[in-house]
Amino acid sequence: MPNQPKHISICVCTYKRPILLQRLLQALLGQETLGLFTFSIVVVDNDRLRSAEPVVSDFAAAAKLIPVRYCEEPRQNIALARNKAVENASGDFVAIIDDDEFPEGDWLLKLFTACEEYRVDGVLGPVKRYFDEEPPGWIVKGHFYERPSHPTGHIMPWMESRTGNLLTRREVFHEEVPPFRPAFRAGEDQDFFRRMAGRGRIFIWCNEAVVYEVVTPSRWKRIYMLRKALLRGETAALHPTVGPLSVIKSVIAVPAYVLALPIAALLGQHRFMDLLVRLFDHLGKLLALIGLNPVKEPYVAG
Repeated sequence: MPNQPKHISICVCTYKRPILLQRLLQALLGQETLGLFTFSIVVVDNDRLRSAEPVVSDFAAAAKLIPVRYCEEPRQNIALARNKAVENASGDFVAIIDDDEFPEGDWLLKLFTACEEYRVDGVLGPVKRYFDEEPPGWIVKGHFYERPSHPTGHIMPWMESRTGNLLTRREVFHEEVPPFRPAFRAGEDQDFFRRMAGRGRIFIWCNEAVVYEVVTPSRWKRIYMLRKALLRGETAALHPTVGPLSVIKSVIAVPAYVLALPIAALLGQHRFMDLLVRLFDHLGKLLALIGLNPVKEPYVAG
């Protein structure tokens, strides 16, 4: 029927974050629609012990008017979990938000309105860092976990695109089945956007569709940040866009950054850690190219 509201499936992948998941689900409960669309929620538990099931069951019982589907993906891999979520999505649009995030009340409405107004394949929005506890000064001063922003309507290049705050027409996921490639232990979403850009799909930015990412104390640890950098580097090596120039850049960067570390330390902990993270990004790429992957876990959780 022409005037029938569109339907959006909100997809959430989760792994051992019951408290954060509960906060997210409560925030989704209060989403404004203005009668323009309806929505349901799909939660994919990437924990084979099904640790998220009680949280989802309690929420589903309380949110009687919102359909909620719980699924399990026992193989710990974020790409497999995302594929399971998309597979169980229904309706006209798919929204994706992470389990460590929570949106503003008009988040979904802003994404939907922008997608329809600009007549594009999908819309991304800002993910702003959020601290439940006061972080160390060097985290704030170094702008860690801050992400770039753009004016609404800005066409997003694939290398800046992520699924942490996304609404897309469901048909986009039919371009390739499955849409996310399990070879990527991180950056599987960036790889997806690269392939979709090659097919002519257009995604824009909506600066008013805000979600917040909870940066827990475990993410303040230096070892966590460096392991994530190594994994990002490994992921970068998987992209077909990585050529000789990119490799040469990393070969030059590693020793140059090592030599610069003492100077960065004199300028402050925030400068030192920023340079060290960049160093590990390049190091992870080079190690992956020679077949070495120091991070053995399926992904680095924090």
